[in-house]
Amino acid sequence: MRKECCCNHCNSAGTSLAELPIGAKATIVGILPKSRGRKKLADVGIVPGTELLIEAHAPFGGLIRVKVMETSMALHKDEAACIMIEKAEGSNE
Repeated sequence: MRKECCCNHCNSAGTSLAELPIGAKATIVGILPKSRGRKKLADVGIVPGTELLIEAHAPFGGLIRVKVMETSMALHKDEAACIMIEKAEGSNE
């Protein structure tokens, strides 16, 4: 099931960070324009062109742990739904 974007404004084609399984690698291609916290995400390195790895999902689905550069961080699924990505070649499906 596709997670509704946090900006409640788009039905963007493409894959969001919220849809990736554990172990998947991806490159950020964009952050939706009306997402909350764009500056906060940029401050921690979540910007277009950055590679990341999905490390874990919270048991009840509210958080996703991602590795960005050399740092692991947790993102809420609604924030992750606003981060558009491109899966890396050979990444988990």
